[in-house]
Amino acid sequence: MNYLQFDFETDTPEEADQLIALLSEQGFEGFEETENFLKAFIPETIFSEEAFELVKDMLPTFRYTRSTVENINWNEKWERDFEPVIVDNWVAIRAHFHQAIFNVRHEIIITPKMSFGTGHHATTYLMVQQMESIDFREKTAIDFGTGTGVLAILAEMVGATKVLAIDNDEWSINNAKENVELNHCTKITVELQDAMPATEKYDVILANINLNVILANLTAINLASKSGTKILLSGFLKQDEDAIKFGLSQHGLKYVSTFQRGEWIMIIAEA
Repeated sequence: MNYLQFDFETDTPEEADQLIALLSEQGFEGFEETENFLKAFIPETIFSEEAFELVKDMLPTFRYTRSTVENINWNEKWERDFEPVIVDNWVAIRAHFHQAIFNVRHEIIITPKMSFGTGHHATTYLMVQQMESIDFREKTAIDFGTGTGVLAILAEMVGATKVLAIDNDEWSINNAKENVELNHCTKITVELQDAMPATEKYDVILANINLNVILANLTAINLASKSGTKILLSGFLKQDEDAIKFGLSQHGLKYVSTFQRGEWIMIIAEA
């Protein structure tokens, strides 16, 4: 399968963050950031010129070149580029071929593939960082949009007794299952699902996806909550904060706090 590669000129890190957020919603699968440049990749078969024009209209300066790349070996590329991620002295995320990291409380080992959620992206980093403030002991949790499974794995490591990890991407599901096994987790169920299920209630809800998916699933998130449920949401920019707060209030959920890394934010709410 051929991919389209777009090389964008970016004036600021904030502009690169905006581009990543907008392009992710269109199906772009890989990004490489360097100073003043952003490379973005999308399968040729799903690229929409019309949707791409909407992105161009939203940004005041939009300079790019476009080319076709044949048969990217994403696994090889991700493994080659993957570096360990350390979140304070709380969590380290590394590949099996890295040296062990000892000066953290929890170490997660993953097979680095193209699934979202390695910890490098600001939203995953924020989710991992703020999970330290949540009491998972003897709690049930759901990881909606699990990607690599990192958040579900961390939830079990810090005491969750039952974790459901879901994603709508089969590649991510396979990678998450691989990482769950790699970390010797026994309390995580990984399932392919398109939306947040509302058939069971959870003590903790983790959702690191994007603005539109989270807003579309707030009804289900509310139904899956009970009194005191902690809800951690991310995958959106600072400019989206009001939309999330309004959505929470419309669904009877209480906004608690916002945390920011670059232009990306995560929000903690509760039922």
